[in-house]
Amino acid sequence: MEKIINTIANEIKEVLQQTSENETIQLAEEIQAANRIFVAGTGRSGLVGKVFAMRLMHSGYSTYVVGETITPSIEPNDLLIIISGSGSTGSLTQYAKKAKEADAKAALITTNPDSVIGKGSDCIVRIPAATKKRLASEPNTIQPLGSQFDQSAHLLLDAVVVYLLQQMPEVQHSKLNKKHANLE
Repeated sequence: MEKIINTIANEIKEVLQQTSENETIQLAEEIQAANRIFVAGTGRSGLVGKVFAMRLMHSGYSTYVVGETITPSIEPNDLLIIISGSGSTGSLTQYAKKAKEADAKAALITTNPDSVIGKGSDCIVRIPAATKKRLASEPNTIQPLGSQFDQSAHLLLDAVVVYLLQQMPEVQHSKLNKKHANLE
């Protein structure tokens, strides 16, 4: 088990070392500039998106998860963040199109910046990880399906939250804790 854990941790470290600091900072800047942030993904990537949306909410951002019953309409000056390994998931492609029609910005977290969603995005963060498609250009992994991408996206987006919090020195742990759920 220890060997498996270390292998997975090393895989994720290698992937994250290849991500672009400039792309990641641009994403943080888009978040800072947005009126509201909408997060979308499907499957495990959607779960990573929900974790990210929660962290943004804890940090004081007005954040929604696409598809939830309380999610309002996207508007100009809002930001849609899509997490999609392929960058071409059908429903997510439609969300990106709708966001652009509403004059909102779109950001994509993906392995494929040249994808359909990527071509229409204002900001792209490329994560050079293995996906469920196992293309020749993707790194090797011992993990099933898109686990390497999803785990890398999770850690990268947590790093974005830490970066955003570092830009707000007035936000202390106690203030974040007040936003944490208390109906548990």
